[in-house]
Amino acid sequence: MKARNFDEKFDRGEDITSELDLSKARRRNQEPKRINVDFPTWMVESLDREAKRLGVTRQSIIKV
Repeated sequence: MKARNFDEKFDRGEDITSELDLSKARRRNQEPKRINVDFPTWMVESLDREAKRLGVTRQSIIKV
């Protein structure tokens, strides 16, 4: 497919995934980076309640 046709198809909002070689697709800058964050007590308690309700860790809630 020529670039112009590809661009037109994309601009029309059509599905272009069949035109892509996804086996070579890479997401850049996705390495995790550890940070420290201070939350007020009420927020930590709220996070803990939600984590318990869902059966997951607090960290899982924060990552979402």
